[in-house]
This record gives sequence, structure tokens and C-alpha cells, in this order.
Amino acid sequence: MMLDPNFARSVVLILAHDEEGTIGVILDRPTDDPVSAHLPTVAPVASFPEVVFSGGPVEPQVAVALGPVTLGTVGSIDDVETLDLDEMPVGPVRVFAGYAGWSPGQLESELEGDGWVVAKGEWDDIFTSDPDTLWSRVLKRQGGTIAMLATFPLDPEMN
Repeated sequence: MMLDPNFARSVVLILAHDEEGTIGVILDRPTDDPVSAHLPTVAPVASFPEVVFSGGPVEPQVAVALGPVTLGTVGSIDDVETLDLDEMPVGPVRVFAGYAGWSPGQLESELEGDGWVVAKGEWDDIFTSDPDTLWSRVLKRQGGTIAMLATFPLDPEMN
């Protein structure tokens, strides 16, 4: 299980993975900052909760936005892409401050060390209205022993 506090009990969507490394965003770390305070033109299409999410520890001053590929596209995680915030997005939009990044081979090494659970993402994972329960819902969706991880307390002594 992941011990790094940046990623403990987090759901990360991988956006890009190639020979130069891996980039993703943490889907379940809402902040208290409203999207309207930073990107007022995007606020009308921001998905609930309409706050900026902490996407990861890398470049927290950079905004990353995810939304549908085309107007009316819903349902498939394959229909989601990063958006150009200089253009008006069609919505829904989830805005992240920063991102998660791994150097070449780093994430693979963490995966080999069982630092992560790999799961197929779903549309609702990105645009969930209840990010605080996303981690446990994704684990439960996997079934078996992976699903049991969702019931483990933060402090093992409380078990």
C-alpha cells in the first residue's frame, strides 16, 4: 500500500505514460478553493463540487482541466481529455491544481512493489459529486481481497 502522504488513499487517473515518464491527477482531493475564484469563465461548467482539486504535488500553480471530448459525450472514460482553458469548455469540467508525475520507470517500480492497485477507471470517478468516498468505492468495485482494503482504518491500531 502507498505510504507517501501525497498519494495515501488516493485515486489517480493516468493521463499520459511514455518513455519520458508518467503524468496523472489525483481525483479525490478537493480543496476549499472555488473554481470561480481562479477560473471564472470555467465556473459555469464546473462539475459539483465546484472547487479546484489538488491534482498532485508537481507544479501546484498549474491548472489541469478534464472534460468531455465533445459536447454531449458522457459515460466512457475514453471520452475524457485535458482541455485548453483558453477556449470555453463544453462541460462538465473538473479543474485540478498541479499534477502527479513519475520519471521513466519510477511508476513501474512502484507497481512491482505493490505500491498501487491498478483499476479500470470510470466516467463517474472523474466527475464524482462525492470525492471523499471515491477511494473506497473504487476498491469495492474490484471485489475479492482488494475490496477488503476499503474497510481498513487509517490507523491499523483502530482495527
